[in-house]
Amino acid sequence: MREETRQWFRDAKYGLFIHWGLYSILAGEYRGVKTDKVAEWILNYMDIPVEEYRELARQFAPDHFNADEIVRKAKEDWGMQYLVFTTKHHEGFAMYDSKVSDYNVVKATPYGKDVLREIREACDKYGMKLGLYYSQAQDWDDPDGYRNHADNSKKNFRRYFDEKVKPQVAELLTNYGEICLIWFDTPMEMTYEETKELADLVHGLQPECLLSGRTGHGLGDYRTSGDNFLPALPCGELWEAPATLNDTWGYSKHDHNWKSPEDVLRLLLRITARGGNYLLNIGPRGDGSVPEESVAVLDAVGRYVTANREAIFGTQPVDPIYPYELDWALLTRRPHKIYIHVLRPRKHATLLGVANHVTRATLVEDGRELEVSCTMTTEGDSRVRVFFPEDLTGRADFAVCLETEEADPVFEPFAG
Repeated sequence: MREETRQWFRDAKYGLFIHWGLYSILAGEYRGVKTDKVAEWILNYMDIPVEEYRELARQFAPDHFNADEIVRKAKEDWGMQYLVFTTKHHEGFAMYDSKVSDYNVVKATPYGKDVLREIREACDKYGMKLGLYYSQAQDWDDPDGYRNHADNSKKNFRRYFDEKVKPQVAELLTNYGEICLIWFDTPMEMTYEETKELADLVHGLQPECLLSGRTGHGLGDYRTSGDNFLPALPCGELWEAPATLNDTWGYSKHDHNWKSPEDVLRLLLRITARGGNYLLNIGPRGDGSVPEESVAVLDAVGRYVTANREAIFGTQPVDPIYPYELDWALLTRRPHKIYIHVLRPRKHATLLGVANHVTRATLVEDGRELEVSCTMTTEGDSRVRVFFPEDLTGRADFAVCLETEEADPVFEPFAG
């Protein structure tokens, strides 16, 4: 795999995950009882008979789905650099025109359109990289697919693997253009040999297609954190944090625990500062519309992201680690530049223990020059202070660029 492939992922920082399937129709509720688990797992957790669940396909008519608008907003309004779409989740239903199984969005639903093809065309139109989620081990529809909290010992997984998984993955990598990554998930009891076979299939068809950390057996091309978890420190490798805007991935009409724009922005900047990517999910409704709360949060975060692109995309981990905890700011960097993301109103930004020679300070959003001083405290610590004009002192949504003579940050150790 070329270093350029790893570099685009390293620089991307922010992507859109889309969980959408038959589970979106149930919206977190089955026969009047709401699930207390994530909505896309409702078949498994509420033990819905497979034949009954399959009948949902007859109701799938998402007249409000607009691939062009979703991709346009993700790219232009939200500032995202890649998109990952669920082509087959654990429910076993294909959200594309599969020739391997008629249990798919084209052949089994009144909608009759290839959702993935619509997304592919929109991604090409707006210059968005496209990745695909595929559940390689769990398939609750296929009798030989693995299932969580079940006895899988008597299943002929090899038959399922050979007759459904590999042919469908081959379809996805052959019929839908360049795929930037395959987001495999929950490898469960797959052997190393099976996983290697799948990884070789992907790289044989598209050598520059990255594999998620959940491919299994250490065969992923980057690390994937636990859902809504992120490492406390930079790990020195490519990594990604998959995350939700509320408490579930698939749409649930009962889940109103939305993160605030401030929470999402802080998470994005924390992940960026640690060298990772933030893959943030939306779960469209059964009719294809995106919850208004998701749009409002992503619009607000997107205004910051698009105004401060330089301080986010293509930046490097803050290494060495800044030794002081800041409750009002987060730091990102690139050679000869340190960015201060100001997230609480202040009259000035003060960084203790920064011994760089700062030549200039500017407001990232418009290039305006700001007053900056580099001094020593009475305790002997280096100190950089940037003074804000009146129009910035009440704001908590801007970034400052410190230009430095040194290529890397020079952080003094915690004073003692």
